[in-house]
Amino acid sequence: MQEEEILGKAYDGRLMRRLLRYLAPRRWQVVLAITITVVVSALGPLRPYLTMLAIDKYIAKHDMNGLLTIVAYIVATLVLQSIVLYAQALLTAWIGQQTVLDLRRELFAHLHTLAMRFFDRNPVGRLVTRLTNDVEVLNELFSSGIIMIVADVFVVLWIFVFMFATSWKLSLVTLTVFPLLLIATSIFRKKARESYREVRRLVARLNSFLNEHVGGMITVQLFGREAHAFRTFDKINREQADANIRSIFYYAVFYPAVEFLSSVATALIVWYGGSLVLGYKTNPTDALTIGTIVAFYQYTEQFFRPIRDLADKYNILQSAMAASERIFNLLDDKTVLPLPTAAKAIGKVRGEVEFRNVWFAYNKEDFVLRDVSFHIKPGQTAAFVGATGAGKTSITNLITRLYDFQKGQILIDGVDIRELDPRDLRRNMAIVLQDVFLFSADIATNISLGNPDISQATIEQAARNVGAGDFISRLPQGFNSQVKERGAILSVGEKQLISFARALAYDPSILILDEATSSIDTESEQMIARATQTLLRGRTSIVIAHRLSTIQRADAIIVMHHGEIRERGTHDELLRMGGIYRTLYELQYKEQAVAQAA
Repeated sequence: MQEEEILGKAYDGRLMRRLLRYLAPRRWQVVLAITITVVVSALGPLRPYLTMLAIDKYIAKHDMNGLLTIVAYIVATLVLQSIVLYAQALLTAWIGQQTVLDLRRELFAHLHTLAMRFFDRNPVGRLVTRLTNDVEVLNELFSSGIIMIVADVFVVLWIFVFMFATSWKLSLVTLTVFPLLLIATSIFRKKARESYREVRRLVARLNSFLNEHVGGMITVQLFGREAHAFRTFDKINREQADANIRSIFYYAVFYPAVEFLSSVATALIVWYGGSLVLGYKTNPTDALTIGTIVAFYQYTEQFFRPIRDLADKYNILQSAMAASERIFNLLDDKTVLPLPTAAKAIGKVRGEVEFRNVWFAYNKEDFVLRDVSFHIKPGQTAAFVGATGAGKTSITNLITRLYDFQKGQILIDGVDIRELDPRDLRRNMAIVLQDVFLFSADIATNISLGNPDISQATIEQAARNVGAGDFISRLPQGFNSQVKERGAILSVGEKQLISFARALAYDPSILILDEATSSIDTESEQMIARATQTLLRGRTSIVIAHRLSTIQRADAIIVMHHGEIRERGTHDELLRMGGIYRTLYELQYKEQAVAQAA
């Protein structure tokens, strides 16, 4: 939230140079767009010049043929300008979209290289905003910002050229209002910047509130907090609306001020030019024609139009600077796992897992694992038990190398995992989590995750082996049924079965079950246990379980307490010890006995 409130400079040369690098692959298209802009910028000021010729040379002399020729030139100029503007709009839009395409690809690819520590401290909504809203702001800069700023500048320059070529005296009279225009623009920029900062702050606050409360709608409704949520939303929404109204106030003042200065310039042209026309008999050398005054009237209108447009482009530029600063902060984030300079090649692993004196902390020295050591032989099943916060899930996070540990060693088949490419390491593993994530796709895709190496037959066999085949066959389209967002059409237990099928379809050497059966009823749990016994044979299995009844057949049970290993052994051995495990087992046994009696 705090990051959203930061607003950098209205123009930052360092950021702009970095942004322009994204235009490099399309440099010739940019050159063509600028060339078209220079041409089209000259066509507008050309019309007043042709109008002057029509009045002074043909209308004044009653030359109908010459007048028709000039009118044809004016119409041709308008047609040519329309065609060139059409081509310019298409070209600039293409440049903007292609640049945004590259930038979004780079951002999305970069997100996949970042370590889990990065996602721990960055909300999902903020990251989505980077790839959508902020990138779209840059699209506006590339497609209608930079090129149109160049166009407006060249329009002003061409108008100056035509004005001074026509009458330098009237040009100087017109420019007398220019200092006032500069002052008005400077005041507007300062005030608009302040109001824009406030609007951005409140928009970020509103987005944050909506993201949180829509995501937590179940909690809001269950506890009857709708009225409270609405009051809070109404307050933030009202503040945001007031801030927008304040920002509009400065536009409401600035645009009339520009129109007023334009009218003043026009009045000066009519007054001074008219006096020169009327003084033709007394001082013929300083005299002006009616056509010149009409041309300058049109020049004045054209001159102030790009000035007004530049105020809008200033907002686009300011938005782009703020968006690019946030985007480049994301691209520059180096929260990545350190990779070996020469990763060791690894094929299909046997599944030997060993921890040697491992220490791990999510935050600095606040260790959640302390001097943890254990050894799991290939094909064995090891279960980890303990109270919440004992460090069980942290062990799976380290084995899969989602996080890096601070001290010790973790070995897979005798090789330190820090010497391996994490992608090669994870190809040999599959994990089933308590909180199952399903994508907005069909069931088959959610099992294979789009992996072309997993056939439809493998997908269906994996589903049958975990007992998911029955409920999938009852769906209208079977494996082609869409599960909607996060599996909305499925029950919690059905989603868990899909997760089991996904893990088994990947045929891992190491299978990790992290509280995987906590959301499944007893009948489903027994069905999964029967179906997976054969499949688990020959695989190393790491099971984190709350229900002790599910791990009694494990080859080794490791009891965690406050980040340390306190007990280890088989189910019977730990019961005979009479320690933490026996206490946990007796507590669960009593709870089950009470539930059965009830």
